[in-house]
Amino acid sequence: MVQTKAFSPTSKPNITEKEGLINFLFDNLQEYGDPRPDIEKAVDYALKETVSFGGFILVSYLEDEISGVVVVNQTGMKDYIPENILVYIATHKNHRGKGIGKALMQEAIDHAEGSIALHVEPENPARFLYEKVGFSSKYVEMRYKK
Repeated sequence: MVQTKAFSPTSKPNITEKEGLINFLFDNLQEYGDPRPDIEKAVDYALKETVSFGGFILVSYLEDEISGVVVVNQTGMKDYIPENILVYIATHKNHRGKGIGKALMQEAIDHAEGSIALHVEPENPARFLYEKVGFSSKYVEMRYKK
């Protein structure tokens, strides 16, 4: 049975839990992931361990093992930019297709105050999950990197 735990600036994970969820994301995001330091920055932002608006992290467990993680950061904006950005969502590579990602996504939607944005590569199969739960493409994102 899947159980979920929520972490936030007022209910932080201990160091072992935090390292576990960072490692989980690094290992299970695979080709759609980021370097471990970037994942840690997003986690620190959600937990307000850096100057930020905060956010939350949802971790699902299947038989005492992490089966999925969602990291949502608050943007501090409203209307023209959604109040939240879903930075990461991953399910354990051995447990995909069991509805864990969809359940986590729905719980993140229910937990968030305000709208949620996310970025997804067009070829990422998770895109179909996002569309199923109600996300739509509004813009094409472009970036200029210095």
